[in-house]
Amino acid sequence: MNLQLSIMKEMITNNLEPAYPTHPGEISKGKIEYRGISQKKLAAEMDVSYSLLNEVLNCKRQLKTEMALLIEAALGLDAEPLLKMQARYNMIIAKRNSKFIDKLNKVRKIA
Repeated sequence: MNLQLSIMKEMITNNLEPAYPTHPGEISKGKIEYRGISQKKLAAEMDVSYSLLNEVLNCKRQLKTEMALLIEAALGLDAEPLLKMQARYNMIIAKRNSKFIDKLNKVRKIA
């Protein structure tokens, strides 16, 4: 019975991971492009470096709380869901890192 419950739990849609997780930078970049705002102008208005904003928007850097709040102020995208999306993205990427999974398995053997 436990095996059946385990299998059923694995099959629940909410437990499925996307093939390509969405980084919050993708959502923000889409909104900026839709509005026709220049990344350089937005970075200047937000008082952050262009390279920082560009790296977040191109999914090369994590979205931090302060940047999420700046994006919320500039674009009207709620910061909290963006930060949750970043956390989910981080979890999926970590779970797909075989070296990290090996490390987790070693720790589990000790504990």
